[in-house]
Amino acid sequence: MAETLIIVAKESNTGKLVFAVVGIMGTLLVYGVLQEKIMRVPYGQDKEYFRFSLFLVLCNRVTTSAVSAGALLISKKKLIPAAPFYKYFAISISNILTTTCQYEALKYVSFPVQTLAKCAKMIPVMVSDDINPYRRGRESTVWGILLMIGYLGFDGFTSTFQDMLFKGYDMEIHNQIFYTTLCSTFLSFCGLVVQGHLLMAIDFMLRHQDCIYDILLLSTVATASQFFISYTIRTFGALTFATIMTTRQLVSILLSCVVFLIL
Repeated sequence: MAETLIIVAKESNTGKLVFAVVGIMGTLLVYGVLQEKIMRVPYGQDKEYFRFSLFLVLCNRVTTSAVSAGALLISKKKLIPAAPFYKYFAISISNILTTTCQYEALKYVSFPVQTLAKCAKMIPVMVSDDINPYRRGRESTVWGILLMIGYLGFDGFTSTFQDMLFKGYDMEIHNQIFYTTLCSTFLSFCGLVVQGHLLMAIDFMLRHQDCIYDILLLSTVATASQFFISYTIRTFGALTFATIMTTRQLVSILLSCVVFLIL
């Protein structure tokens, strides 16, 4: 009887792991292609680049926050924060810095270089001259490398903070996602207003309407990936999540090279 229960438990965990791997791989592969297209491929006949990274963060977080709020209401779960609000803010700040560095780095280095650099992501979790071909001569590769270092560091610590929050509190996945992305929405909106980029980003989208579809699709995929990421961290921990992310690097590089070689 005991052996049967052990086998059933192992099969159940295997199924959950496969679900997590397929979900993360699928959504983030599409997400990677879309972010590279938006940040590195010019729009319109005037060949204008989209350069408002924080606006993409805002769109992603608004979508994720709305979906998670809907999920909480439909499932009749409590909307009351399960942890002190400052802890949600800590995760959201780290997450905003992660995503912003990720988008900004694509202005300076190619996606394959950025993707290979992600192999170092497991280091910050365990311890808690390729110039952009579209803008050759206009940007600094050194600055791109610094942005990648920031991205790797913040990304590793973000998943660690999420893991600590799940372990320290009786918290549903939707609860953490909702309050974290709500904080991120507020912070990214304030950042755009201070920078004066909010209206500029909207003006860009109105002049290049195909960019609207790209951003909407990016936000949808980002929302789906966030749920898979939170599910994986809560079920298996931050280190397992980092391992899954590392294993997808080769596929991401190959997909990027194929897609943007055609473009």
